[in-house]
Amino acid sequence: MLKRTSLLFAATLALGVSVQAQAQSSTITGAGATFPYPVYSQWADDYQDESGVGLNYQAIGSGGGIRQITAGTVTFGASDAPLSAEQQERDGLVQFPMIMGGVVPVINADIPAGELKLDGETLAAIYLGEIQRWNDERIAALNPELELPDTRITPVYRSDGSGTNFLFTHYLSQVSEEFANTVGEGNSVAWPSGVGAQANGGVAAQVGNVRGAIGYVEYAYAKQNDLNAVQLENSDGQYVAPSAESFAAAAANADWSNSPGFALVLTNQPGEQSWPITGVSYILMHKQASNAAASRSALEFFDWAYANGEAAANALDYVSMPDNVVELVKANVWSQIQADGQPVWAGAE
Repeated sequence: MLKRTSLLFAATLALGVSVQAQAQSSTITGAGATFPYPVYSQWADDYQDESGVGLNYQAIGSGGGIRQITAGTVTFGASDAPLSAEQQERDGLVQFPMIMGGVVPVINADIPAGELKLDGETLAAIYLGEIQRWNDERIAALNPELELPDTRITPVYRSDGSGTNFLFTHYLSQVSEEFANTVGEGNSVAWPSGVGAQANGGVAAQVGNVRGAIGYVEYAYAKQNDLNAVQLENSDGQYVAPSAESFAAAAANADWSNSPGFALVLTNQPGEQSWPITGVSYILMHKQASNAAASRSALEFFDWAYANGEAAANALDYVSMPDNVVELVKANVWSQIQADGQPVWAGAE
């Protein structure tokens, strides 16, 4: 089981670093997104039990992960907002998808769990500060069967550079022209109302502590904090609940082979069962490895996770990458990570 206290409330989180790995000069170091931290944590524990090699991952947000891998202070960075192929080329990086999941709006209001329905425009109006009470007529129109409380709404947003921010604002910008024109999308944006919190764990804690709050977190954080998740209307006009199945439905038609640098965003995908804020978490590594042993150890870990991590991912309601995507990564991305003109990982030779 995950160590929830350290997982959800620490800004910087370290997974076990084995003495053996240090002796081999193959400590795996990474930093970035909090979105995939629960599954990376579980994989790290399982991998260390099996191999003796540990992982030190700092869950500091996608923006921090991009900065650290660009500066070369970690072996890999993790980001939920993909870098374009041009950005990767400029900084000498490669990018590959590691895991999929969903960003979920969660509330703290006197409304039965899982029963509140919102569409994109209404959710955007809440975050724009236009809808300020839970019994607002626009929310009531979507939920005629519910008795809504006359409670003030407090929107909670990510105050750090965050891929979760990117996915949430990317979605709202697609479904609300006003949101797109006034706030827009990005890892860090100027929110017109609400209160900020650091990382997925911070948003989950803030929503849990403030009556009337609404926030957005990766689904594992919503489940393991017993937060009340809403149903969202998707691009097919269907209200869907967040689940591994609805995340997988959104990813079903993703065209990975025609996405240069694997730069693909899965928000607002078609399909009756598709969750509209589905996201992919990416790994970033340097093409020219400054420490070949460390890069090789990282790729061995990711290879193990692709092959053995599905059960743990499913248990935490993430979605594993399809086999055809994994093969594309191994053939087209990992082979580019080299030292002295040779791939650092034997499987890429």
